[in-house]
Amino acid sequence: MLISYEESLKILHSHIKSYERIEKIALTQCLGRILACDIKALKNQPEMETSAMDGYAIKFEDQNKALKILGSTPAGTMPQFEVTNGTCVKTFTGSLMSLGSDTLVPVENVRIEKDQILIEKSVKKGFAVRKIGENYKKDEILLKKGTKLNYSEIALLAELGFFHISVFVKPIIGVLSSGSEIKDLGETLDNPAQIRSSNHIAIANLAKNLACDTRVFPLLKDDEKATLATLKSALESCDILITTGGVSMGDFDFLKGAIKEYEIIIDKVDIKPGRHIKIAKANHKFIIALPGFPYSAMVMFNLYAREILNSWLCQEKDYITKAFLQGSYTKKTPYLEFVACNVEFKEGRILVNLEGKKEGSSAIINNLNHKAALMIVPKECEILENESLVDIVFMP
Repeated sequence: MLISYEESLKILHSHIKSYERIEKIALTQCLGRILACDIKALKNQPEMETSAMDGYAIKFEDQNKALKILGSTPAGTMPQFEVTNGTCVKTFTGSLMSLGSDTLVPVENVRIEKDQILIEKSVKKGFAVRKIGENYKKDEILLKKGTKLNYSEIALLAELGFFHISVFVKPIIGVLSSGSEIKDLGETLDNPAQIRSSNHIAIANLAKNLACDTRVFPLLKDDEKATLATLKSALESCDILITTGGVSMGDFDFLKGAIKEYEIIIDKVDIKPGRHIKIAKANHKFIIALPGFPYSAMVMFNLYAREILNSWLCQEKDYITKAFLQGSYTKKTPYLEFVACNVEFKEGRILVNLEGKKEGSSAIINNLNHKAALMIVPKECEILENESLVDIVFMP
């Protein structure tokens, strides 16, 4: 019996336990890693008012008179002078503002005469002065647990003085593709009935995009005893084992039988593609058995494995949004459909279209090329008209 997609997600989440594997790594090694704790500011940044330009620190009300230059404050040094009426201090980009000053006049706005400046172009009060806490204030949460660390976040951590940072240990995704008809990279196709496997390549790279490590196992031929042993062995070295092929109704689909050795929590879902999906638990680990067609396997990984990883790594489900369909779409099946579509951003709107997307089976791997997304077509819908507002899912 097919269950709904929504019900399958409820079941899946009821079996997901918290992921508490954390490690500390050097800041120089954390690109792409997932932060395992909130990061707070320990102090204001900047701690004191700071110059944003090269110029002269003055009192705002003194712009209409000659000002005596008391000296200068190079960046990285504490101010040695106090600005009083009729005086100024030469100040550089990044230098602290002198006590008593409240405004910076850029060097290009002044004329120097001996030890004085004359301001030829006035500025507003507080010009080019970076206020205390402009970057962030003490105790402000700057990065939340679950943040994927990119160049900007790492730069911030460096500014905060971190050398090591706590991140989630990368979950290990095992990939096991099956089928006597598939050949691995570099192998010769002996006849037109054979094909080169792409699923193990696609799934491994999807997993890497989601901050995981991968274990890609040798291709599995259609053999019942070998399937049982290989499944058990592969599961030992990964957190989630993804299998492709062998779950439908064929005489040689042995994976569906092997998975029955474990606790099956999901068995077939009312969706297209991938309704023959099976998900099983093995203690704290998951087995996700996907169909063998490449498009179907990639879509289902995104819908189910990504759901587990989101929970483990504290990721927001921000890859689902609304878009306007350009053109129409006639539904092909009675199921909830996930249809590959092109996405463009135009005049403040997110638009999707089906240009260049081929119709046919779930074997059409190239339908997900060019940063395609998935358009969700509701089960009860028959036709989506032009300019219909639809939900779309971005792939990793």
